[in-house]
Amino acid sequence: MKRWIFRDAPPGAPNAAWAEELGISPTLLGLLWQRGFDTRDDMDAFLSARLATLRPPAHWPGVSEAASLFVQELVQGKKPVVWGDYDVDGITAATIALDVLEAHGIAAGWHIPDRRGEGYGLNVPAIEQLAAEGYGVLLTVDCGIADVEAIARARELGMTVIVTDHHLPPDELPPAHALCNPRLVPAEDCPCPDLAGVGVSFFLMAAINNLLAPRTGRRYKMDDALDVTALGTLADVMRLTGQNRVLVRGGLDKIAGARRPGMLALKTVSGFDPLARLTGGQVVFRLAPRINAAGRMGKADIALKLLRCKDCAKAAELAQTLDALNLERKQEEERIWTAAREQALQLMESRPRPGLVVYGADWHPGIIGIVASRLLEEFYRPTIILCDDGDSLKGSGRSIREFDLYAGLQECADILSGFGGHRQAAGVRLDKARLEDFRSAFEHVCAAALGPDPVQPTLLLEGELDFATAGNQEFLRELDLLQPFGPGNAEPVFASPPLIIRDRLPLGQGGQHIRLKVQDTASGITLIAKAWRMAEEFPPGMIGKRIRIAYTPRIDMYNGIASVDIGIKDWQQV
Repeated sequence: MKRWIFRDAPPGAPNAAWAEELGISPTLLGLLWQRGFDTRDDMDAFLSARLATLRPPAHWPGVSEAASLFVQELVQGKKPVVWGDYDVDGITAATIALDVLEAHGIAAGWHIPDRRGEGYGLNVPAIEQLAAEGYGVLLTVDCGIADVEAIARARELGMTVIVTDHHLPPDELPPAHALCNPRLVPAEDCPCPDLAGVGVSFFLMAAINNLLAPRTGRRYKMDDALDVTALGTLADVMRLTGQNRVLVRGGLDKIAGARRPGMLALKTVSGFDPLARLTGGQVVFRLAPRINAAGRMGKADIALKLLRCKDCAKAAELAQTLDALNLERKQEEERIWTAAREQALQLMESRPRPGLVVYGADWHPGIIGIVASRLLEEFYRPTIILCDDGDSLKGSGRSIREFDLYAGLQECADILSGFGGHRQAAGVRLDKARLEDFRSAFEHVCAAALGPDPVQPTLLLEGELDFATAGNQEFLRELDLLQPFGPGNAEPVFASPPLIIRDRLPLGQGGQHIRLKVQDTASGITLIAKAWRMAEEFPPGMIGKRIRIAYTPRIDMYNGIASVDIGIKDWQQV
């Protein structure tokens, strides 16, 4: 059970005339006001998210300088190579870079490291191989900001290095010729400090596109890159505000059109109609895992080839391969999840644990991050999962809202061989002999930050919403104007009035999920609510009980028929 917190409304009230001017209901106007939009123009900008409001490349830190240098080196005859990352953000960022260069008739090489054999970021052996193959300009996307040694070696070999990244910069920056990273400048000096790696790539390649056009007589239509920009931004769980919101809204329109053969094939193999309009959540939970599966299973090149494929038949074949890899990933995930959960339970039986560190020698390094997220969801503690990686241990961590994981790992730095990441997600490496030292230190850091008592998860609610309104499809279509949902723009969650459970019905396979027929005691309106992974919480004896639910109402389209979909987030007995 979670602690329900209702969103605080700002002082005052919105001008009632704004609703008519914006073409929205007073209910939606109040919701926007409650979320901090206190002017009509702010509301309009948020609801419209026009592509025309994207800031020009020159407004982004380091982009103009990097673009000029890149084009200058191309003019001098140097061969370019793009180094990406093996996750969705890195693969989509590389896709944009390669597509723009190809549109100008420039043949560029690329390298996506093998997750198990090379690990994240740049490495010296691969740099030396690329230099031996004659590449003179190295462009990194979604990586490189911490790779001092590899970039120093690239420079020794005569390569011009341009780093584009969005991860937190370390104290020592790499000796690149140009750096593009929104986190290198104060937040107020960047149009969007929360750009994904693919977002940085988008604006850099837009600048390069503009510089190349007079020379080549060609121009890439940057709108065509919005589909993969949205895919990478959503998959990397970036804040969906400001420029990110504009990019993703425009990208979802492009994904709906599916003009890219690889996107059409990806939608089809994910169970969607090729021309279906997808929500951000559907992209995150259905499309992105198939791209990520390639990197997790050591075959990221397949995903890059899919997104860049020009032939529909070949794209369909590649998408089927990704689907098979995703199934393999799911099976491995369940194996690791079962073992990791059992280990976590045993650890907590011995004594309270403010943070969790679990280890399995044979756990797949590409999958432990997903399992860390699942453990976090169940136990609500900062969690790190470790596995063997040669002579050392490699780990992936996830954190709760109340704990800064990156800062916590900094306090354990003397035990670690290396670490990096963000406030809520990070990676670590350490010697095998230091496992217990690290577990003890990590738990100590978590206890100091969170206190002795377990942290109770909270759930932020907009307010109470009765079933008469929740069942109104016109209102639900208005809620869709707030899409896409994600960090910084959470899907609205409402508290129900008192309800009576009239029936319970199975949902899906495996017995984990349940559908409840619930009736609003005031209006008598009955709706079907879905409770994912909550079947045990609603045994048959709950029929006839009075409850309140925290829920999200949506329109569900199935076979072209619209119905009301109620998703239960939490519940309380009345």
